[in-house]
Formats: sequence, structure tokens, C-alpha cells
Amino acid sequence: MNKKIAPILLSFLLLSQLLVFGQSADSVAVLNKEWKIIPIKKGVTWKQGHFEKLFGSQQEINLVEIDLKKHRKNIHLAADPKELKKTSEFATEAGALVAINGGFFDMKNGGSWDYVKVDGKVVNTTKKKTDRANAILLIDKKAIEIQPDSAVNYEQSSKPNILLSGPLLIHRGQDAVLANNPFNTNRHPRSAVAITRKNKLIFLVVDGRNSQAAGMNLSELTQTLRWLGAKHAMNVDGGGSSTLYVKGATANGVVNHPSDNKQFDHEGQRPVANIIYLKE
Repeated sequence: MNKKIAPILLSFLLLSQLLVFGQSADSVAVLNKEWKIIPIKKGVTWKQGHFEKLFGSQQEINLVEIDLKKHRKNIHLAADPKELKKTSEFATEAGALVAINGGFFDMKNGGSWDYVKVDGKVVNTTKKKTDRANAILLIDKKAIEIQPDSAVNYEQSSKPNILLSGPLLIHRGQDAVLANNPFNTNRHPRSAVAITRKNKLIFLVVDGRNSQAAGMNLSELTQTLRWLGAKHAMNVDGGGSSTLYVKGATANGVVNHPSDNKQFDHEGQRPVANIIYLKE
């Protein structure tokens, strides 16, 4: 071997080892995961993965990637001011190809707990402001954005579709600061929406409350989304609400395992106030 090349090669190998060992086992598990990949249509892909040990526990993740270059104009919100419906019901009524449950809702009186506007019409105003709802999803035919609520006067915004939820997880590639409270630090089923550096929209659901799926806290959810390439990300309603819908994928279109029936199947949906969806 050339004596000049040998030190360079050795340095490269050492650097490679440092990079590998510098990664956590969890990040390697996500980055190297052999996902079950199912194309839905051009520019829309459903991925499913079961992890025997991610963050020290079993995890079940389903996500849909949507290429915004192809489908930006077909992203919508659907909401009802009073009636709560299953995500699959909202999706079927709206003609959705894929959908995810939306923001927090009033379990007693129905409707969203936080501000929602659909197609230029305010569906619900915020009933009581909480620290949890600090992220805004803004949708129009020109762009889809995830912003801190402090950066947007959403009640005066001309954007036709707005969902207030949260907490904010990632903004401009930087992890948001999460409060130290049980909602954030305990593990639950989770739903999240993210925009990647490659201009893809991700709908992601993590199952939980089951021996086959521990669920995640929001720090773990943030890390997972960052490893998946998220530049912007926000949490939406989780727990029993967490539902991911893909038309025709199952008998009711639900591809994750909603936890409200305490069974690891596709039947345990909780009625919600709104959804985010890709129109067929």
C-alpha cells in the first residue's frame, strides 16, 4: 500500500468507527429499519415497522409519506363543530386516501378544544388556552406549514385551513423545548405530523398501551421524527385517539392498533373532532 495513502485510510476508518459508535442504538434501529413498504399511489407510501427494542421497549410504528411536490394541493382538514366521529368515518365522508386524527377535543360537549378553520370557515374557537397547544398547522394550495403558535396570528390569518394543537416538537430542524409534565414524559400512543427536509409530509402513529407496543414520550417521539428526516413537526391528539387511515388497507381502513378497546387490532377507534387527510 502506498505509504501516503495508508495514514489517510486509517484516519477514515477511525472516523467511521467514531461516527458509528457516536450514534445511539435507537437511532441505528430507526435508520437501518427494513420497513414494510406499501406504495399507495405515486408519491404516497405507507410504511410499517415493529421494533423489538426501541427506547428499551417494543414499539409499533405506522407512517405515511406524502410527496408535497405532487400532492400539496390535496391536503385538507375535515372537522365537525359538535359531533365526534371516528377517523375512518371522517375519512370516508371526505373521500380521503389517507388520514390521521387531528387535534384535542371536548369529550363532554364535542368539537375541538382548540382553534380550527376549514375552507375559510372557523369551525371551533379555542375554549381555553393551554400550554400544550402551542403549534399551528397551516394549509393552503401554495404551502403547508408547521409553526409555533407565537409566530402566527392565526385568528387573523388568511390561510383557509388552520389547526391549533401541539406540543411543537421540531421547528426549522431544532428540537423544541418540552415542559416537564406527565403528558410529555409518560408513554402513550402518539400521533404526529411532520414536514421533512425532502419536502414530504409525514403522518405518523405510534401504538401504545399494549404488551406489543409501549408507546412513546414526546422526547422519544421527537427523536424518532428527527431520524426520519423531519425539519418541522408537531404532536397532535394521542392516546386512544391515535389513528392512521389508509383507504382499502384493512376492512375499516385503519392500519395501526387504536387502543380504546384494549385489543391489539384495528377496531379500537375513539371518536374525534377533526382529521388531517389527503384527498383521493
